[in-house]
Amino acid sequence: MTAALTTPAAAGRPARAPRQWRWLARLHRPALICGGVLVLLTAAALLWLGGPLTDGSAAAWKAYNACGFTPVCSYDQSAILLYKDVYNWTTFAVLAVPFLVAAWAGGALVGRETESGTARLAWTQGVSPARWLASRLVLPAVLTAAGTGLLAGLHHWAWATGRERIDNTKFWYDPATFHANGIVPVTLALTGLAAGALAGLLLRRAMAALAAAAVTVGVLWAGVHAALPYLWPSVTRVSSLREGPLGKGLQVGEGVLTAGGGRATAPCHTSQLYGCRDTLADMGATAFYRDLHPASHYWPLQLVASGILLAVACLLTYAAFRAVRHSTGTARG
Repeated sequence: MTAALTTPAAAGRPARAPRQWRWLARLHRPALICGGVLVLLTAAALLWLGGPLTDGSAAAWKAYNACGFTPVCSYDQSAILLYKDVYNWTTFAVLAVPFLVAAWAGGALVGRETESGTARLAWTQGVSPARWLASRLVLPAVLTAAGTGLLAGLHHWAWATGRERIDNTKFWYDPATFHANGIVPVTLALTGLAAGALAGLLLRRAMAALAAAAVTVGVLWAGVHAALPYLWPSVTRVSSLREGPLGKGLQVGEGVLTAGGGRATAPCHTSQLYGCRDTLADMGATAFYRDLHPASHYWPLQLVASGILLAVACLLTYAAFRAVRHSTGTARG
């Protein structure tokens, strides 16, 4: 590893970016191969899911729905179950990418080199600290964005292909489906890359940086998911007391409207509890309301959430460059 890092300096001149990237690719060849295989296998599974599996499951559901109240019904239940299993596993694979990128960045890309001392050795051999860090972020960022974007795009296509044809297709606002279908995994993976680099520089222990980067991704994802309903103005659906709360989508809140125009928590729903109408009448309720995000809010929510994550990624990247500059006591670029 040391020879690979110091070879450019042997010529007595700073290492050029393409040459550093070649050495970087050689050093991390096993990780690149494993990552490429994971992307290709998941992409192939998503193509299978959106093609033959969707056709088979849709045909099975059509046969099932045609049975009506027939006691004995013949349909391909295995096709329905196989579609469900492959969908769940491919969704998990797409959502796992940001954690894998963060763990690799913290554990191997930066953490291992700061722990072993090869990073500091490279800084004394003609490669400036800032350029060394840039070489470990630019190419991995491009590969991360391309691979994660490909998987998220294929996932959205596979989901959309079965949306109108398969009865048990996940709703767009299902948490796992919402994230895997959009650009949040891409921006979260880039944030994980920056978090791993910063953790490796600060902790200088591969395993500690690996764990810290993965935890950071988990915390960021949980925070974005918790804030998601409030990232875009919701719409309100008002319904009569007889109908109960109506409206499908990403729910923000619901309750009852009172005669004075105020809002209150609904103690019951007319369709669920005997005597509920009397209870609602006593509290002066006039209608139900439900605040939600319809399907048209999907991309605005995705874009706002992704913008927040990109801002965090930029801050973490800036902090990483500040950390590497502070650790060397130089401003060389």
